[in-house]
Amino acid sequence: MAIPTRYQPKKVEEKWYKYWMDKGYFHAEVDRKRKPFTMVIPPPNITGSLHMGHALNNTLQDILIRYKRMRGYNACWIPGTDHAGIATQNVVEKELLKEGKSRFNLGREKFVKKVWEWKEKYGNRIIEQLKRLGCSCDWERLRFTLDKGCSEAVTETFVRLYGKGLIYRDEYIINWCPRCQTALSDIEVEHEEEKGHLYYIKYFFKPNPPAHLPTCPPAFITVATTRPETMLGDTAVAVNPRDKRFKKLVGKTLILPILNREIPLISDEYVDPEFGTGAVKITPAHDPHDFEIGRKHKLPEVRVIGTSAKMTEKAGKYEGLDRYECRKRLLEDLKKKGYLEKKEDYSVPVGRCYRCSTPIEPLISLQWFLRVEELAKPAIEVVEKGKINYIPERWKKVYLDWMAGLKDWCLSRQIWWGHRIPVYYCKRCLKETGIRNAKLGSKGIIVARKRPKECPNCGNKNLVQDPDVLDTWFSSALWPFSTFGWPKKTKDLAYFYPTSLLITGHEIIHLWVARMIKMGLKLMDDIPFSEVYIHGIVRDKKGKKMSKSLGNVIDPLDIIAEYGTDALRFTLASSCAQGQDLQLFDEKFTSSRNFANKIWNALRFVLMNLKDFQPITAGTPTDVGAGSPITGLSLADRWILSRYNRVVKEVTDSIENYRISEAAQSLYQFIWHEFCDWYLEMIKPRLYQQEEAIEPSSNRAIGTDRRTDGQTDRRTDLSSKEAVQYVMWYVLEGTLKLLHPFMPFITEEIWQALKRHTQMTADINLSAEEAGADDRRLESIMISSWPEVDKKRIDTKIEKEMALVIEVTTSIRNIRSEMGIAPQEKIGAILKIRRKDQLKTLEKNATYIRNLARVSRIEMGPDVKKPIPSASAVIGEIEAWVPLKELIDLVKERARLKRQMDKVAGELRRAKGKLESEDFLSKAPARVIAKERKKEEELKERSEKLKKSFKSLQSQKRKK
Repeated sequence: MAIPTRYQPKKVEEKWYKYWMDKGYFHAEVDRKRKPFTMVIPPPNITGSLHMGHALNNTLQDILIRYKRMRGYNACWIPGTDHAGIATQNVVEKELLKEGKSRFNLGREKFVKKVWEWKEKYGNRIIEQLKRLGCSCDWERLRFTLDKGCSEAVTETFVRLYGKGLIYRDEYIINWCPRCQTALSDIEVEHEEEKGHLYYIKYFFKPNPPAHLPTCPPAFITVATTRPETMLGDTAVAVNPRDKRFKKLVGKTLILPILNREIPLISDEYVDPEFGTGAVKITPAHDPHDFEIGRKHKLPEVRVIGTSAKMTEKAGKYEGLDRYECRKRLLEDLKKKGYLEKKEDYSVPVGRCYRCSTPIEPLISLQWFLRVEELAKPAIEVVEKGKINYIPERWKKVYLDWMAGLKDWCLSRQIWWGHRIPVYYCKRCLKETGIRNAKLGSKGIIVARKRPKECPNCGNKNLVQDPDVLDTWFSSALWPFSTFGWPKKTKDLAYFYPTSLLITGHEIIHLWVARMIKMGLKLMDDIPFSEVYIHGIVRDKKGKKMSKSLGNVIDPLDIIAEYGTDALRFTLASSCAQGQDLQLFDEKFTSSRNFANKIWNALRFVLMNLKDFQPITAGTPTDVGAGSPITGLSLADRWILSRYNRVVKEVTDSIENYRISEAAQSLYQFIWHEFCDWYLEMIKPRLYQQEEAIEPSSNRAIGTDRRTDGQTDRRTDLSSKEAVQYVMWYVLEGTLKLLHPFMPFITEEIWQALKRHTQMTADINLSAEEAGADDRRLESIMISSWPEVDKKRIDTKIEKEMALVIEVTTSIRNIRSEMGIAPQEKIGAILKIRRKDQLKTLEKNATYIRNLARVSRIEMGPDVKKPIPSASAVIGEIEAWVPLKELIDLVKERARLKRQMDKVAGELRRAKGKLESEDFLSKAPARVIAKERKKEEELKERSEKLKKSFKSLQSQKRKK
């Protein structure tokens, strides 16, 4: 079968993903003979579309699961999606709004049905996108946080925790989103510093101030606030008890400006004497800290802002105004009446809803809460004792610091889409108090796994379920065990739980990771995972976080379409240094696509030169495997085998320690620069059986090698061509396996082509006994065995020798390029070598230099003389010269170089001019500016090389 001249990602990706799916390679079943390796996917929202954060997270997960699968683990990666309560409800409500309707027009039942319809139509979109990314999830185990099994787990958890006294209902100050019309937990609020003002307002002491408003103390006390509209709900002013300025005033009565309500001046340790004037207004109904002070001092809670962020009747004449409009009018009135002393610019912390970015409003509301103190203690302990490890370790401190100051978790949400709270109220039993005022434990409040047919107390069948739903993160907290069948005691749960590893971003350590640990310990009596790998954030070329508002978002699906999935995956993997954010831009994707093409071209070359070649099957002694005696191998062969085995170790160690970028970079360096650029070029004479073919570096002739036991190895009678074919095939086959977790599609395509071409009959990394007569692992690279390091093949001396040969060859090539000597022109080279070991190495391997640098003659030794004219280079202690006489006309060459220098200087001036122009920088797209900067760097580099060449010729003119 002919190999196409160009790699075609789209055809290859569709073909092999379907093949893997059809074969069931992603699926794992309980197998007690094998060790499980389990991961659960951070379930993306059903409203979501694949973004670069998803692409990074899932690429890293897929690299790990493919690697573990090849290492022989029973690898299981659970996929699924999150019902995303608020986000999904918002999407559907927006659709209804286009029709001029709201959810209230439909009613709860019909609205929820409509959301399910939307989910069926659009909810699996991101699943299909993950498949395009190459994710090898166990799709037979696909879960949804609102499916039957997960819903049963949620209900069971609520009932159990309620029964243990950990879930309660109370009026408490919560974060309220006026747009989403629901409560939010503290970690669902995103805080930002914004430009605002600090307003200084006079609060006069009782009796009511006279019309002329006296200005000398102690007639009034000045209070500083960033939210003047909330002063309408003030029920006290507070100072620090140690603040001597106010010591004699504590206990006196103040008159609230505008509303003229009497409020006390109290003292509390919470007050910071350095803030503002040292006196602060206390609004228990609209500030979390004030709420705590209010409860402590038994202050009234006056609610002046409602759930729609409009002022209530308690706000007096401002009733019905939006909170910000109220602020504007109130400030005008305060100024007009002489209460507003001054205002200052001030950086204000603003909390916004994590879903819609609306500024939240602290409100007192009747909600369901989970007591977290009891759950937090063991969750802290398992991390402190190292039962759960964070990678990088610095995230351990972030986790522990946050866990130390937890508030109770507000569980209830005032929306319709989600897990409805399994609490039922009997109207008859609660007739006197009403449902809202009923205390937990009262007759008529029923917490049950299923809807009761009647009230167990009075037999009344008219029961009402609590209207609220649970926080989306409540079901997500159960994800590592609910996905395996909990609360049922399934075989899957017993085998696959606890999971092995969680890969996620730092932004949900609090929202999700901590809660999974708490729930796992409480409900399963075990940790949910033993390791948590935290990856960085995806940023643009300038280091800015990608966001739609900045217009710097790169769509991974666009990258897949243009460059191929493997190019996207390799870019992400090679860019994500452990513990650091990563920057992405087009040049990186281009580089990874070029890498894929380089591998493809290497395959075509290898296959063209493997005619009539058949690899050794498992269990057969070989020239390169299992430490067998070596014959027929040149320095290049031994070098590439040493480097290959070193790379096997580097890549394996890096993946095991979650240094994914280091593994990717090791592979890139080895494949592109060592295997393709050097080894394949070095072996061409031997493959083509040319006269300049390089003989083995050992003194022994190619042929049968006698073992110490007097017997002959079955494959030691290799010809030079056969030996190099074997090494070339062996290294490529093994390297493809190392690369497979990173670039699964192209590696499968090439591996299958190698298998067809060479008629592989067994996995070379397995013994005959392991492989068996019908080795299933030959069906696909993804289920083949991971390469093992052959330490006997790692030879530091050989690597140093080849490094010297490569350095010398590169230097001569650079001279040829810099001096403009045509590639087909044969040149001479003179090497001044003082060290005997280096001289011996280069003499023995001079043929490599002749072939690769296109040198017709090489003179080397400690006493050679520099020819005039010549071009020179220094390689450590070695000096290299290329004689230029008869190669170039020095006069013409100097003139040519001068013209090029002038041309490049002009282009460089124009490029600099553009990049110094404010007009260009302000109007040109980011890509154009980046391209211009790259052009400037290339021109600078080119200019320096030209100057160096010109200077070299000028100096030789003077000597002559």
